[in-house]
Amino acid sequence: MSAAIRAPRAPRTRGIRESVGSIVLGFELIVLFLGALVAWGLHVAPAGIVIGGGVALIVLAIVAIMTLRYRFGTWIGFAVQILAVLAGIWVHMMFIVGAIFLAIWIYAMYSADKAERIRASRPHNGTENTQ
Repeated sequence: MSAAIRAPRAPRTRGIRESVGSIVLGFELIVLFLGALVAWGLHVAPAGIVIGGGVALIVLAIVAIMTLRYRFGTWIGFAVQILAVLAGIWVHMMFIVGAIFLAIWIYAMYSADKAERIRASRPHNGTENTQ
């Protein structure tokens, strides 16, 4: 048998921005799903448009989560936040909920960038402080 045995790859280290952003968007997925159900229940538009729009926004949020390691993933996340606020045109409560998530998103991205800059500025000697 000459099959080459590969050593297992070490898992990729996720950045702070990626971790925090995926948490915010993960919680927002639940809100987007429930918002689409509310819009469907209130008959604000034909069912196909409401469900299609809700699914499109949920898929966009999932794409944002998957691409957060890149800078454009953050901008996709911002687009999700803006569209969530604009969903308030049909379900008025989404103005408030979307604005809250937009504020959380801005704060999370700002704080993650700040933490990553601090982490990058510290010298790393290969040992971790376990205390």
